Amino acid sequence: MLLDLVLPPLCLSCRAPVAEQGGLCASCWGGIHFLSDPACSRCGQPFPQAQEEGLLCGGCLAEPPAFDRARAAFRYDDASKGLVLSFKHADRPGLARYLAPWMARAAGPLLTEADLIVPVPLHRWRLFHRRYNQAALLAMALARRSGVPCMPDLLRRVRRTAPQGTMGRTAREQNVRGAIKLPKTVDFLGKKRILLVDDVLTTGATLGECVRVLRQAGAEAVDVVTLARVVLSQ
Repeated sequence: MLLDLVLPPLCLSCRAPVAEQGGLCASCWGGIHFLSDPACSRCGQPFPQAQEEGLLCGGCLAEPPAFDRARAAFRYDDASKGLVLSFKHADRPGLARYLAPWMARAAGPLLTEADLIVPVPLHRWRLFHRRYNQAALLAMALARRSGVPCMPDLLRRVRRTAPQGTMGRTAREQNVRGAIKLPKTVDFLGKKRILLVDDVLTTGATLGECVRVLRQAGAEAVDVVTLARVVLSQ
């Protein structure tokens, strides 16, 4: 292709030459841990060995998450962190169209059963500095791929929250409480199944606040799909 002559295809992660646009080199492909079954039927935490269908992990049994179901394309670890952070912070919004197919495969029925796709919002000042909301780009790419409608501006982050990278779960929940809002005129979410999109699932505090707001507005169910997730040791 002419594009490949002008811009030779590079690995999405390490930028080494690859055979085609949107691919990973052999080294990066081998390092990224893509997630699949067997996994917790609710949060998607992978199980080390085959389990009966519908089984929940210990975390979901002890403290059920706010969302109905969650899935992620791959594990968030040292091998995948560079790819995620370069998409998020290194001005590479074009990665969304290559990452979305991985998320669509991971989501499976969560995507096909959804009535509406909604991304986790950024505060306007963070959006101003970053210039794009990575969750919204992923959500819109999933919508184009699936045909499911997307509302990238439905949720609004009305309060600028502190960075949560070093916070524990309780601190994160307190940090985002009340920071996510819906327009007062929203009256169309009743009986709808929402697919909430974000880049990384860690403690789920921000996602939980989004779920709470959507349920209060009448959403029947809220599922989650992320590009990556932190996998708890077992």
